[in-house]
Amino acid sequence: MNNNRQHRVVVTGTGLITPLGHNTPDTWAAILAGKSGLGPLIQLTRDDHTSGSVCEVKDFNPADHLPRREVRRRDRFQQFATIAGSEAMRQADLAVTDANRERIGIFMGTGVGGIQTLVSQEHIVLEKGVRRVSPFAITMIMPNGAAGMLAIDHGIHGPSTTIATACASGSDAIGHAFKAIQRGELDAALTGGSETIMTAVAVGGFERAGATSAKTEHTPQPFDKNRDGLVVGEGCGMLVLESLEKAQMRGAVILAEVVGYAQTTDAHHITAPAKNGRGAARAMSKALADAGLQPEAVDYISAHGTATPLNDASETAAIKGALGEHAYKVAISSTKSMTGHIMGATGAIESVFCSLAIRDQIMPPTINYDTPDPDCDLDYIPNEARPARVRVCMNNAFGFGGHNAVLIFKEFEE
Repeated sequence: MNNNRQHRVVVTGTGLITPLGHNTPDTWAAILAGKSGLGPLIQLTRDDHTSGSVCEVKDFNPADHLPRREVRRRDRFQQFATIAGSEAMRQADLAVTDANRERIGIFMGTGVGGIQTLVSQEHIVLEKGVRRVSPFAITMIMPNGAAGMLAIDHGIHGPSTTIATACASGSDAIGHAFKAIQRGELDAALTGGSETIMTAVAVGGFERAGATSAKTEHTPQPFDKNRDGLVVGEGCGMLVLESLEKAQMRGAVILAEVVGYAQTTDAHHITAPAKNGRGAARAMSKALADAGLQPEAVDYISAHGTATPLNDASETAAIKGALGEHAYKVAISSTKSMTGHIMGATGAIESVFCSLAIRDQIMPPTINYDTPDPDCDLDYIPNEARPARVRVCMNNAFGFGGHNAVLIFKEFEE
């Protein structure tokens, strides 16, 4: 293969497990119907949390998907990755063989990895002693555990990389997979992000940082004047990316094409975005340049849209900075209004939504939107999905630490 030319990269498979469903079809149907994944804090038993509610994966029994032996050996974030990864591989109908297994890679994103195992095993040590610690504790805790398990599950021998850039992790993982295939280093990749931080220390940490919504219903409210913070979510989004040549050679169904990726760093504040969203705007502009597209080409933006006062105003300013006058013409929505904020997995989950928006020619809504905010004065697709011509999607993901990641998806054309 000639590695000196750029290869086109396409999406041929998706997998999801979210607060709205345990697979892609169920989740996508709920998104288009404007359903909320909001619910009480089932996994957390303390009564002093200030979060009004969370977006947990509901009615989840890992034994429905995995052998009991594997359930005991995999943290919840790894279980999610296993389930969504298998769905993506099935949809892509990508057979891993001795002929191609070294040309397939794994690129995963997560913010913290197996934090539920870390917390639970620490309690075991304190209460019962070191000898009661699980022999699988380390492999369940380590952030690269999901990627390692996926490689074993599917027999993938190519490079396996885990990226931790907070809430930009999933998008950065997809971006690195895209670039590896584009350069000709790989023919395909299983990529995405998985996260569950449903522990008292993690949820409490967001609460103490003043980031979470205190409402018990009709929340989060991205871009709404009365937004009061994010809602913590959990889940996983996975995609199969392939070079166009290999996908066409085996007759794969192509959902969308990945055409651009960029990442920048604010170097401003560990949690707050840079003034006027400068870092985010640079990432958007660089991603468009990488795709060879003008701002006017963008039909839909999947916003980071966390529903925190600072983020939404900053992202609105960033969109204006990157797109100019076209910012007032482009359609924007935050699906976090339905899924909650799934941290390191959120960019990957929303990348699946972008691929499906292109496939189905429809834009997801921003639910819970009631009152316009003068600082957020763009078109946020309020409350109902919008059938529309969707040729180019921009997916924004911004993380604590000043990390900004932007992906560009495009309708596939020969």
